Amino acid sequence: MDFLQNPFSELALLLLVCAFVGALFVRLRQPVLIAYIVVGIAVGPAGFGFVAAHDQIDLLAQIGVTVLLFVVGLKLDLKHIRHIGAVALATGLGQLAFTIVFGFALILLLGRAPMEALYVAVALTFSSTIIIVKLLSDKRELDSLHGRIAVGFLIVQDVAVVIAMMAMSSLGGPDGTATWGEVLLSLAWRLGAVTAVMYVLMRWPLPKLVAAMARSQELLLVFAVAWGVAFAALGEWAGFSKEAGAFLAGFSLASTPYREAVNARLTGLRDFLLLFFFIDLGAKLDFSTLGAELVPAVVLSLFVLIGNPLIVMAIMGYMGYRKRTGFMAGLTVAQISEFSIVFVAMGISLGHVGVQALGLTTLVGLVTITVSTYMILYSQPLYTRLAPWLTVFERKHPFRELAVERQPGGNEQAEAIVFGLGRYGSRLLAQLRAAGVEAIGVDFDPEAVRTLRRQRLPVRFGDGEDPDFVETLPLAQVRWVITTFPQWESNRALLHALHTAKFRGTIVGAVRDAAHGRALKTAGVDYILNPFDDAADHAAQYLATHIHAPKEDLS
Repeated sequence: MDFLQNPFSELALLLLVCAFVGALFVRLRQPVLIAYIVVGIAVGPAGFGFVAAHDQIDLLAQIGVTVLLFVVGLKLDLKHIRHIGAVALATGLGQLAFTIVFGFALILLLGRAPMEALYVAVALTFSSTIIIVKLLSDKRELDSLHGRIAVGFLIVQDVAVVIAMMAMSSLGGPDGTATWGEVLLSLAWRLGAVTAVMYVLMRWPLPKLVAAMARSQELLLVFAVAWGVAFAALGEWAGFSKEAGAFLAGFSLASTPYREAVNARLTGLRDFLLLFFFIDLGAKLDFSTLGAELVPAVVLSLFVLIGNPLIVMAIMGYMGYRKRTGFMAGLTVAQISEFSIVFVAMGISLGHVGVQALGLTTLVGLVTITVSTYMILYSQPLYTRLAPWLTVFERKHPFRELAVERQPGGNEQAEAIVFGLGRYGSRLLAQLRAAGVEAIGVDFDPEAVRTLRRQRLPVRFGDGEDPDFVETLPLAQVRWVITTFPQWESNRALLHALHTAKFRGTIVGAVRDAAHGRALKTAGVDYILNPFDDAADHAAQYLATHIHAPKEDLS
């Protein structure tokens, strides 16, 4: 085709194909990065082979990886590191150690060379921050207890991947000729040098430089990309990797007041450029060797899908969390991430491993990301089925959650319970109390619970989707239950828990769309509130009264 005789036309067609295939995968509730890999396979030598602009795609792919690591570093504010918490740190480090040690042994048993086994084992430890945060955000669980813990150990993983990249780049030539003592010494002085340089930059010249650039939003974006790419090139020149350099560039800006503005502008650019990385990855997969990787890929996928959640549940159960909290947090590590593929690709560029390792890692990524996405989306039904077998991961006295539950505010008399204390739910609780209704609130966000307790509102910390917790509430005296949960799955779990606890009172559901309201009605909810419609009706009545009133009455 004459249309495809130049790189611009090829890229135009490629973007169109990605858009339509991506739409199909979104409809299947799958991350679009899988769609991009599929497109890469289809347009590459293993498929139709109609794209020849490989150099252009490879360059865009490298910039995409640079921007990805830059954004990760940008989110790693020093304040966040200080507040990660013991459970996130212990869970993150425990999961990393478990996966590397047992994964390495498992890969060796599969007949792989030690260096390849090391690379793939490390790659299996990383979970996708992008995918997990997106799924938790869509389910409105980012501020739940398990959501906060998951984000905490994802930060631990993000730091670990950069340290791993630095360590592997210190190994030397294609055979990793440096000894581990030399690697540790090299890594120590490099980290020391980087820490000193970062301190000087972040303490004096960088704040003034960023402030000058921030006078123009367009210039701030250009500066951020230039800073990241320059550090990536400098990192490669200094013996690190491009990825580590890009991460440090983002980290150097993480404590500036312009961090959120830069992040907001780079997110779309990151997603666009990463498209080319995954296309390039799919196009480079050697299908002549992938047949031999199917059995190892299945074995390692099961190891990630089952082993990683189990170790998280074990650690969190030991640290005093309930089995449901551990299960929900554990599901977020039942996958490998784009970092895993980037990490192994770096090993190929260093000459440490061959393309077989990248093919194996990619297959494991495709399987685990696909399966774990559905596991997270349908986590509550999955938990309901598995709960009887998960008791082994819970102490008889889950003291960390009980400590919050037993804080002042847990023994009030109640005639109404409000589940879900976001902006609408917390306001509803406050107004009911002001009107003389003995109402209490329930939420699974520890920060929301602490905030409302400081306002002298009676609030229980707990998960309304957990039947064991719901049975601890004073349902015998409660006549009304109001749920403001935004998701149908959450409300269905709550209704099941109320039915299990033999609640016979009136149930009210606050919904934001008609379909959700109809589903709740069908499930037996007595009354439906629509916050937007109700607010609009109230506002219209208020305005109509004032619009029709004489002007002298308005003064």
